[in-house]
Amino acid sequence: MGTPPAGGHGKSGKSGESGRREGNGERETLRRTLSFRDLVVYGLLFIAPMAPVGIFGTLDAKSHGAVALVYVVATVAMAFTAFSYAQMVRVAPRAGSVYTYARVGLGEGPGFMAGWMAMLDYLLIPAVAYLFSGIAMNALVPEVSRWVWTALAVVVTTALNMWGVRTAALVGFLVLVMEIVVLLVFVAAAVFALAEKGTQRGWLSPLTGEGGLSTGAVFTAVSVAVLSYLGFDAIAAFAEESAGGSERVARAVLTCLAVAGVLFIAQTYLASLLAPMSPIELAADPASQGSAFYDTVDAATGAWLHDLVAASKAIGAAFAALAGQAAAGRLLFAMARDRRLPGVLSKVDRGSGVPRLALLGAAAVTLVAAVWAARRDDGLDRLVSVVDVGALVAFALLHLSVIGWFAVRRRGGPVDPVRHVVVPLLGLAVVIAVIVKASGTAQTVGAVWAVAGLGVLGAQGFRRSSTG
Repeated sequence: MGTPPAGGHGKSGKSGESGRREGNGERETLRRTLSFRDLVVYGLLFIAPMAPVGIFGTLDAKSHGAVALVYVVATVAMAFTAFSYAQMVRVAPRAGSVYTYARVGLGEGPGFMAGWMAMLDYLLIPAVAYLFSGIAMNALVPEVSRWVWTALAVVVTTALNMWGVRTAALVGFLVLVMEIVVLLVFVAAAVFALAEKGTQRGWLSPLTGEGGLSTGAVFTAVSVAVLSYLGFDAIAAFAEESAGGSERVARAVLTCLAVAGVLFIAQTYLASLLAPMSPIELAADPASQGSAFYDTVDAATGAWLHDLVAASKAIGAAFAALAGQAAAGRLLFAMARDRRLPGVLSKVDRGSGVPRLALLGAAAVTLVAAVWAARRDDGLDRLVSVVDVGALVAFALLHLSVIGWFAVRRRGGPVDPVRHVVVPLLGLAVVIAVIVKASGTAQTVGAVWAVAGLGVLGAQGFRRSSTG
């Protein structure tokens, strides 16, 4: 199968159709029903507005107290990737996200590998989110095992995704509003505590660090903080379902990253000012880093806000997984439609307009991984250690796709050296730096998964050549 032509601005689909004629055959497509708000909701749900809560203590220790600065730098660093997504979604406004972009920008083989590596991320990140939800609910209702809560979260969110993309987006919007309200409650309580009791640290310390700024420490922490943003890219997976075409998807990607950056910077700035433990104390006591944000909330405002934040995280994590599962389903659908995965996954349900079998396939893998981890004491650590490398490799191929399409193949008109070469190269450098700093387990799993993908790619090439 040859590389498909660029998709223009994606206005050819009709709201009510679930298939269209392309070339000599019938090609399944998805319904264009998602608004700009829906797209941003999916991205923010996947990221989670309070994503820094779990790693605040780690970042505080690593950056010597400059956590807010870490998120400023991380937002700028991830903006390079968001900009590359915005450029490529205009080139190929179809389901599949980075798989589709690498396919048109670099060719069939790199496209398959981009999708294969992204698949690792899209299937396992929801498993981590479901596990977070199960752990949080078990803490609130300990009589029910956390694996039961985890499985229940998978079942409920899968049902919403199967119901239809608009229904899932509406429920997701309500959950997102709840999460933002809880975040605003935290901000208001933190401001009140600062006015009543004063700060534990200097007002500028979240931006300068305790005892002076250490550039090396900040960039070490940035390599961890960028993982908070994984998920905004899922917006591109819904390009074929956007009612406003590719331009709306591009704006949604950039908007989602900007909003997440503001929320992350604000909450970590306030938490840093109120933190009862210093960065030195946190570094000396790694066991306290995971609960550092909650300990800060307890010390500053009391247990009531601790419980509210915990409940919000429990619900929010499940719906972050909903967005991730939906994106995974679109990726499987797109790869199956191009005959890179079993064709049955490319079928679109006539009633709901969603790729139900692809969604069920993604849900099944996620359910097994999440429940397996929930039944093990070290399950969370094992899952978290491997979920990121797939997305990072896919990001690297995304940046190369921009260069390939615009600068090498010159398919996008006159070459702009900054937009088409410098920005993607900077984004590529950030991604490589994060991969280098990833855990050895993540690197090993990523390498094994990549080798498996190359094996599948080779087998597909051999089969096509033998039948051709």
